[in-house]
Amino acid sequence: MSIISVKNLEKRFGENVILQNVSVDIEKGEVVSIIGPSGTGKSTLLRAINFLDPPTDGEIFFDSEKITKKSMDAARRRLGMVFQSFGLFSHMDVMGNLTAGPIKLLKMPKDEAEEKASALLKTVGLSARSRFFPSQLSGGQKQRVAIARCLAMSPEVILFDEPTSALDPTMVSEVMAVMRSLAKSGMTMLVVTHEMEFARDVSSRVLYMDEGGIYEQGSPQEIFVQPKKPRTQAFIYNIRSFSYDVTSRNFDYVEMLGGVENFCFRHAIDKKIANKLQLLAEELVINIVTPKYGACALNLNFSEKLGTYGLSISYSGESSNALENTNDDLSAAMVRGNAKEIRHEYAEGTNTITATL
Repeated sequence: MSIISVKNLEKRFGENVILQNVSVDIEKGEVVSIIGPSGTGKSTLLRAINFLDPPTDGEIFFDSEKITKKSMDAARRRLGMVFQSFGLFSHMDVMGNLTAGPIKLLKMPKDEAEEKASALLKTVGLSARSRFFPSQLSGGQKQRVAIARCLAMSPEVILFDEPTSALDPTMVSEVMAVMRSLAKSGMTMLVVTHEMEFARDVSSRVLYMDEGGIYEQGSPQEIFVQPKKPRTQAFIYNIRSFSYDVTSRNFDYVEMLGGVENFCFRHAIDKKIANKLQLLAEELVINIVTPKYGACALNLNFSEKLGTYGLSISYSGESSNALENTNDDLSAAMVRGNAKEIRHEYAEGTNTITATL
């Protein structure tokens, strides 16, 4: 049974729609990482689940009970949250930060709260810092204290909002180590993160967010090795692209080739590869596709991570491979001679020829 269930969630700020029609179930014991470009609503989703930013529409259930403004305080006692900005009380020492919640909200005796806090500080490797104030701690130590403070409330689920984004790179590993340990212990975790190694190695499931919702989800293998959707692929493989629409046979081919050249220059593509991409664009668009089919679309992309380059031409009409049906045998031979692989696909009235290097 799902411990958290989000149904048709929507979040708007004025007329600005951040989340729309988001639905997801989180099972007990899952570690779910949320990844994606900045500004796609990842943190907003966590804040909506915790009712820090109540949803504009939709429903959120915790352990089968609907969270409302009236019941959100009770839900928050079972839902811990760790923020990127630490959120420690500057006027309290570490022990005070860990015991304030249990004493005031859970009515736990002070001695019991301090005993639990001491055990948690040992878990996160900060036993010697119990009487230090936040200003005396490094960024990594502050975040470990924040995690221990969250655990002091005995949450059933912890929401992590980019817990390492404010840290120096040298301090990230110590926080990740604590989170990995929590994951191994069976803690249910929902983690917004840019740490792809953590998301790949520790998560039971990964959500890729884009276009105001959950664009694609699956196991780490499915998302990081075999993503199915274009935006996920572009994000995971660090794909850069250039597009140019040819609207008629009398298009400005100098502008198109200049765009290809500029794209290759901006991304420091090797000159030999750049020359091949320009040649493929010229032969396919100018000499093969446009004379017979007119309007078409050029798309050029490369993945720095995979070291691959691709150029595709799309045009409308019945299924027809322009490369095989051209009268320009020389151009066709030049295309085949400069591409490692060429394929033709047809779907819903659109032909696409893709050449890869």
